[in-house]
Amino acid sequence: MKPMIAPSLLSANFADLRTDIEMINRSEADWLHLDIMDGVFVPNISFGFPVLKYVAELCEKPLDAHLMIVEPGKFIHEVQALGAMMMNVHYEACTHLHRTIQQIKEAGMKAGVTLNPATPVVMLEDIIGEVDMVLLMGVNPGFGGQKFIKHTLDKVRDLRELISRSASTALIEVDGGVNMETGKGLIEAGADILVAGNAVFKADNPINMIRFLKNL
Repeated sequence: MKPMIAPSLLSANFADLRTDIEMINRSEADWLHLDIMDGVFVPNISFGFPVLKYVAELCEKPLDAHLMIVEPGKFIHEVQALGAMMMNVHYEACTHLHRTIQQIKEAGMKAGVTLNPATPVVMLEDIIGEVDMVLLMGVNPGFGGQKFIKHTLDKVRDLRELISRSASTALIEVDGGVNMETGKGLIEAGADILVAGNAVFKADNPINMIRFLKNL
């Protein structure tokens, strides 16, 4: 089965978002990935809900909302109002992760949980049966264009083994440092979804790059 591709809005041209979103609409991209940063949980600020409301109106692809913020549970209603398909929260940001996952599902969205590079997969043993997706960070979150952390490949394999052992149906997504080279290794290791930022939006032909990534 071909991997799913979720271009990251963080790498788009913010002076001409409409053009980039229309390109995504025409492409073979499966989702649009939204990296929402607060400058507290991660050392950067990306975009807030006024911008995302505009994006949601233009985008024809399902929205994959990745909240890199403290207390993400406070914003479930706002993410739901965007019409997001997936709300993804960080394991490290949720004191009561199970409660947050349940609240996301009660709001009618799919629920994902993200692990930073230093957080081991074993931390998900008690929640893996409750989530629809696990996102593994291939870089330290906060900035685009970072170098891929090779240990992520081992984490994908460990997560695939945990999902199989637990009879979970969770998908595996990877975000950070994804390109043609790293993407191939991630798919071979067991990843289902590749989040690609610079690899797509900085390519000479982004639509072709999305097609190439889908055919890895």
